Amino acid sequence: MLLSYSQGLTPLVTGNFTDDEMTDRPKIPDLLEVVRQFAEDGNYVLLKHARERGYERSITEPEWLFVLRNGWHEKRKDQYDDFHQAWSYSIRGKTVDERELRVIVSFDDDPQMLIITLIDLSS
Repeated sequence: MLLSYSQGLTPLVTGNFTDDEMTDRPKIPDLLEVVRQFAEDGNYVLLKHARERGYERSITEPEWLFVLRNGWHEKRKDQYDDFHQAWSYSIRGKTVDERELRVIVSFDDDPQMLIITLIDLSS
């Protein structure tokens, strides 16, 4: 399955390696396709942090869903979390009203897309 990962230890290595070579879990290939499918299927969970930030920043669900369905992958903002052993990905785009948003997502083993935080870049 696309989002299944093997468990294991990351060996201690030195040298020039890509992000994928330094983690237990490789990045998801064709990320935007996966994000759009999960958004379309409603297979996502809005985490408490994202819900709070959305409320504080007046970002509505239709706005961040529009960005997930139409935005672009901001690869330089991707981060690997050693504690959770998972990648978080940045999807950036504009709403129908031209509001610039960044939506940070990750994936669990269920698999579900986790909406981690919502950022208004227009402010």
